[in-house]
Amino acid sequence: MKLLPECVLYGIIDTGYVTRERLPVITGELIKGGADIIQLRAKRESREEFLEIALELSPICRHAGIPLILNDHPELVQEAGASGAHVGQQDHSVAEARKLAGPGAIIGKSTHSLDQAIATSLEAPDYIGFGPIFKTPTKPDYLPIGIEQIREVHRIVLQPIFCIGGITLDTLSEVLASGAQRVVIVSDLLRSINPLERTAKCKALINGHAP
Repeated sequence: MKLLPECVLYGIIDTGYVTRERLPVITGELIKGGADIIQLRAKRESREEFLEIALELSPICRHAGIPLILNDHPELVQEAGASGAHVGQQDHSVAEARKLAGPGAIIGKSTHSLDQAIATSLEAPDYIGFGPIFKTPTKPDYLPIGIEQIREVHRIVLQPIFCIGGITLDTLSEVLASGAQRVVIVSDLLRSINPLERTAKCKALINGHAP
């Protein structure tokens, strides 16, 4: 299984963008394109439906050696055969999520400002999400952070930081030049005519900026 420090491109399989029957196919394409870690985000589905989807995707990720992270459902990590869970600011604490997810699970947490990122780092998550960097339809109620604080959050926070929110192939170079080392890309990959090719282009760009 790929280790978290090695992960630079984080793909999210969001059921708001992908139909149920295409979820396994898109997951496979993102992995083949170079996604290092995959998250399942299914906000509209019931807990039971979420688990069903996770059970479909976990063998795909496991076979490829790619961690599968469950959004909002740390209690399902063991049952789904996933690698960990991601929680929001209004959800479980990192400690609560760890207890629910079980030993060895990866726990990530969202942050939406520099102060929030610093405070969350004290909870000792395995990684933090930092954003939204740009305006995004996925999080319409959150004001964009912008690129100005990316370098500063990397200076202060010790955990791996994944910049997220409105990042596309077209804006990726700007984000990387601002100090980002890891990124999450969602709609730009999922809405692409060729998700595999789009993912590969993003990964190549990240690798090209590697220190």
